[in-house]
Amino acid sequence: MEQLADRGLTTAEIAERTARGQVNEVSRRSSRSLSAIVRANVLTLFNAVIAALWVLIMIFGQWQDGLFGLVIVANSAIGIVQELRAKRTLDRLAVVNEAPVRVRRNGAEAEIPPRKVVLGDLILLCPGDRLLVDGEIVGSGGLEIDESLLTGEADPVHKAVGDRVLSGSFVVAGTGSYVATKVGDDAYAAKLAQEASAFGLAHSELRAGITRFIKYITWLVVPIGLLLTWSQLNKAEDFGQAVTGAVAGIVTMIPEGLVLMTSIAFAVGVVRLGRRRCLVQELPAIEILARVDVLCLDKTGTLTAGGMNLSEVRPLADDPLTTEALAALANLEETPNPTVQAIRVAHPAPPGWNATTTVPFSSARKWSGAEFGGKGAWVLGAADVLLTPETPEYGQAADLAATGLRVLALGRVATLNDPVGSVEPRALVVLEQRIRPEAADTLRYFAEQGVAIKIISGDNPESVSAIATALGVPGGRDAVDARTLPEDDPDKLSEILDTNTVFGRVTPHQKRLFVSALQARGHTVAMTGDGVNDVLALKDADLGVAMGSGSGATRAVAQVVLMDDDFTSLPSVVGEGRRVLANIERVSSLFLTKTFYALVLSLLAGIFGLAFPFTPRHSTLVNALTIGIPAFFLALAPSNERAKPGFVPRVLRLAIPWGVVCALAVHLSYLLAETRGATPEESRTAAVVTLFLVTWWALVLIARPYLWWRVSLVGAMVVLFALSLAVPFTREFFALTLSDPADDVVSVAISVVAALALTAVFRVVRPADKSPVQDRPTDTLEV
Repeated sequence: MEQLADRGLTTAEIAERTARGQVNEVSRRSSRSLSAIVRANVLTLFNAVIAALWVLIMIFGQWQDGLFGLVIVANSAIGIVQELRAKRTLDRLAVVNEAPVRVRRNGAEAEIPPRKVVLGDLILLCPGDRLLVDGEIVGSGGLEIDESLLTGEADPVHKAVGDRVLSGSFVVAGTGSYVATKVGDDAYAAKLAQEASAFGLAHSELRAGITRFIKYITWLVVPIGLLLTWSQLNKAEDFGQAVTGAVAGIVTMIPEGLVLMTSIAFAVGVVRLGRRRCLVQELPAIEILARVDVLCLDKTGTLTAGGMNLSEVRPLADDPLTTEALAALANLEETPNPTVQAIRVAHPAPPGWNATTTVPFSSARKWSGAEFGGKGAWVLGAADVLLTPETPEYGQAADLAATGLRVLALGRVATLNDPVGSVEPRALVVLEQRIRPEAADTLRYFAEQGVAIKIISGDNPESVSAIATALGVPGGRDAVDARTLPEDDPDKLSEILDTNTVFGRVTPHQKRLFVSALQARGHTVAMTGDGVNDVLALKDADLGVAMGSGSGATRAVAQVVLMDDDFTSLPSVVGEGRRVLANIERVSSLFLTKTFYALVLSLLAGIFGLAFPFTPRHSTLVNALTIGIPAFFLALAPSNERAKPGFVPRVLRLAIPWGVVCALAVHLSYLLAETRGATPEESRTAAVVTLFLVTWWALVLIARPYLWWRVSLVGAMVVLFALSLAVPFTREFFALTLSDPADDVVSVAISVVAALALTAVFRVVRPADKSPVQDRPTDTLEV
């Protein structure tokens, strides 16, 4: 083991183990396989039902009435293509997002992709690293591992040589190395995550709501479909005509395009965010984006750039060792954080300073230290943690922090065992933080959109307050010191969180409590972060957003990763989620209106023993022009409205009365034409004209506000329907006739009355709900 810790594996050993398949190959959670995509889009219940009905038409009816069978091809092809686009985007960004693994091979350090790790590799660890495989520790320099994501225990665990470590944990302090003993699907985290890491498209509140729609509709379609079939067999003159009428009703009842549009909206959202270098690691995250009403921001790395500049080292006592001690502490870390790196640039390692005992920095302690033999024990950390409030040095540090600077204290201690409160201050180390220039505009956007901002930082409250005030954050001057918060009183903590915006000296454990407290008050919480101290909160938040330059652990647990660390991407990320939910609600109203008017027409035909008022080819024409084609564009339109709860009842409150109005209008047109002695083809034409005009008016209402492309869209549908009536070939193909103008006038008159009824329903339902349908999108359309 000692030899392995020195040199690692050789090239020959790596090749041998790779050939045996002892490699860390695990499937990515960001997308499913090609075969799974094809199966999910082709082998669906809707496709099976439509295929069976198409076969019946091909056997007993006319082939023109089998046009609805193309829905199978269109739904499957569009769904597969869009999801493959999303898969390529996800997989490409997932590879970029993979934090490289540091290993020692052939006696030299190297960085390799996680999937190239083999059994027996010597893996090197530093703060922020996520353990990707199981193993045994062979080197430890104050190594502390957080296993809370596996065990639920929040306290870091000290690891010594010989200790076992599990994949899924991460390093919070110190350095070390371990030998991989289990890789790939044999690793502990891989076994736990096998189900949770699957492709997430099927697990979301939105899709759950649509699944409920389908379940309800299935309960209705089966008995009503049987009733309709029985009535058509009794009414029709021949069996083929009966089958055609029954199939027309059943096909129209099925909202076959609703699931497709939802899948397309998700997939296009992934592609759009991918173009902005945003990696969506779990597709339901797109939906959660729209529901977010509280955004928790970690100051460092989010509001401020990751790097820092050393402003000054202000001596507090006459000690000739001060400068050398600062340099020695700063150069102990193998992988320094931005704060230590800024000090190292100005103070290289001094000779003769050899540490005998070290305590690495951690976010929970907020200090690091070392004992240097005869030169004494020294600590470096947050001034307001190491110093006592009664000292003048504490006041100096507080005054500096109030200007937005980061202030560390350097001091001597008698022992490294709990030195807080017994530090002999020697210097204040002052660092400048760089505010991101785009942060103010981004925060202003969220304020305008009704998203509450909570700035949560481990830094001094005065320093955080200064940054927040400079960015114009409301309430930024009134920073709360998290050390004074009542952690054992969730209600009180929730109240403080609701009424305050800026929090300093927040520990990783408290960040997690903050998220839980906000969620307990019914908030949908998004959390951003880039450091290892943010991991637990990112994991518990409804939506975790990590910076691309952040630690491997944060990127692993976040649902969204901003690959370019571009804070201005957040409005686009949130806007994409809002677009998806608002537009799916919009098109759901169209699809379910169709379902309910078909159900009512089928009931009327079944109960009164009447012929169904149109054939499958008529249904195909009208549905394509008033639902299918428009829904495709409306599902991809911009939207800015935050999603509201109650998606299912809100859609049903509109779709059910609309469906009833449409059905009654169509049924009345058909009956009046038949009563006046019209032929079956003339009666069906009158019903089709009414059906188109009424459902087209529903489209007009749903398409609001009337931007140029929306007006063009609804206008184009009228032109296409008019052409289908005017052109002899299409008129004959769709079995339409205009031989009796009186029937057409009656149909138009009935349609006008029905349109007024639809408008009345819309005005009653939508303003009361303040639905996303009435949003205020931009005047551009991106497809």
